[in-house]
Amino acid sequence: MNPSPAPMSPPAGSDSNRPADGVHVDLHGISKRYGGVRALSDVGFQIERGTVHALVGENGAGKSTLGRVVAGAVQPDDGSLHVGGRAVKFRSPRDALLLGITLIAQELALMPARSVLDNVFLGFEDRRAGRVDRSRMRERYEALVERVGFHVPPNALVRQLRTADQQKVEILRALARDSELIVMDEPTAALTTDEAQLLLAVVRRLAEDGTTVVFVSHHLKDVLAVSDAVTVMKDGRHVQTTPAGEQTESSLVTAMLGQSIDVVFPDRAVVPEAAPPVLEVRGMSTASGVEDVSLEVRAGEIVGIAGLIGSGRSELLHGIYGADRVLAGAVEVDGAPVRIRSPRDAVAAGVALLPESRKDQGLLMTRSIRENVTLAHLDEIGRGGVLRRPHERRRTQAIAERLRVKTESIDAPVNVLSGGNQQKVLFARCLLDRPRVLLADEPTRGVDVGAKKAIYQLLRDLANEGMGILLVSSELEEVLELSHRVLVMRKGRIVTQLDAADATEDAVMRAAFAAADPSDRSQHP
Repeated sequence: MNPSPAPMSPPAGSDSNRPADGVHVDLHGISKRYGGVRALSDVGFQIERGTVHALVGENGAGKSTLGRVVAGAVQPDDGSLHVGGRAVKFRSPRDALLLGITLIAQELALMPARSVLDNVFLGFEDRRAGRVDRSRMRERYEALVERVGFHVPPNALVRQLRTADQQKVEILRALARDSELIVMDEPTAALTTDEAQLLLAVVRRLAEDGTTVVFVSHHLKDVLAVSDAVTVMKDGRHVQTTPAGEQTESSLVTAMLGQSIDVVFPDRAVVPEAAPPVLEVRGMSTASGVEDVSLEVRAGEIVGIAGLIGSGRSELLHGIYGADRVLAGAVEVDGAPVRIRSPRDAVAAGVALLPESRKDQGLLMTRSIRENVTLAHLDEIGRGGVLRRPHERRRTQAIAERLRVKTESIDAPVNVLSGGNQQKVLFARCLLDRPRVLLADEPTRGVDVGAKKAIYQLLRDLANEGMGILLVSSELEEVLELSHRVLVMRKGRIVTQLDAADATEDAVMRAAFAAADPSDRSQHP
């Protein structure tokens, strides 16, 4: 039988026995193992009440695991956890919630078939005469969004929302519980720059009101902008905890990696004038709102697509890949017309998609690396409907080694890998059969600075080998520094095209926000 948790404080929101300041969480010798992998090793430090305490480190450093220990989602093998001066043993997030601790995980945990309102107040519904009082819940919801500063339609189904809006629902749910401590794991990863700044302002207000925030992030600018203290993790161990004001991005990277590193984008190779187009799209319109888009990508060229969230960037990639219903238009690969009605057709035509969300659109998290890598290539891996296991293992092992996936075995489940290594597995699937075209949607989302540099080099190497790449990223610097040309989308259309020399942040943002005159639209490269 599991031991009972240590005596719990009153529910969140109660003032009884709630210290005004001092140490909120004290960790001593926290260790956690997953099979032969040591995720945490003898970690100990303190988190002050009413502060924003950031956890940073490379993928696999243990920062997310540690945040989940604090929130009761992971039980440590060794060590002790003190909350408000008392030792606790959380058996589940429910135990932590009783002490006012809430987790906003990197992989969102929402009910997709339920409304925003239902998700925000899940477990804390207003009731009257034994029934849920939805009128009162709507009143609470409107008060909550007014306090926070962003709004999501309360009656919308979560599965119909963009990733960024789903992230907002998670944040609203945590705030609705009036939590004393909120663990936020990569909260700005799916947000635009403006939305991220809004969230950081909310986080600061929470701290000023006495709420403790554990802020897990790869975005060092966000960390330094919002945090009071920063803990650096490396290989599951505690490296240092210092005031945020004493750190810079460079000093944090040095502490994370053990060496100084600059995120320098690789040189942009010149695409020969005679390079033929590997992808041509003409007049594409889709059911998700893409309207009359035409473009081309030449061999060895990286074409970036910029625009605000909701501008149609991801939807365009899905249309090309056959993952969304195409209403009109034509596609050619290597100069030959292709009919792509499904992802299977796209793979057969030499088109691969790296999706925006590796959990929701990409990986089977409980299945092995091997199974995930070969998932889209079973026809080629198999023979007569039977998988050729030795062939499958050789192909997977070779691509995993090329991309430097950190794992003891290709039979390990994907969910035990760090976010950066999960992203590499997704790349491995895309590149297994050497596609002619790579549609890369947010290729560095949720990965650390070291992994970003490796992905930038990989994209450049693939282009240098003659692959055509269509790149979507919410990090505008990535689009500007990696692309030979930038196409800016607004309301489902390409509103302008910029060569690398003319593609500045100002030029892109003006095009993304402004209502361009139709006569100035550059639909054709």
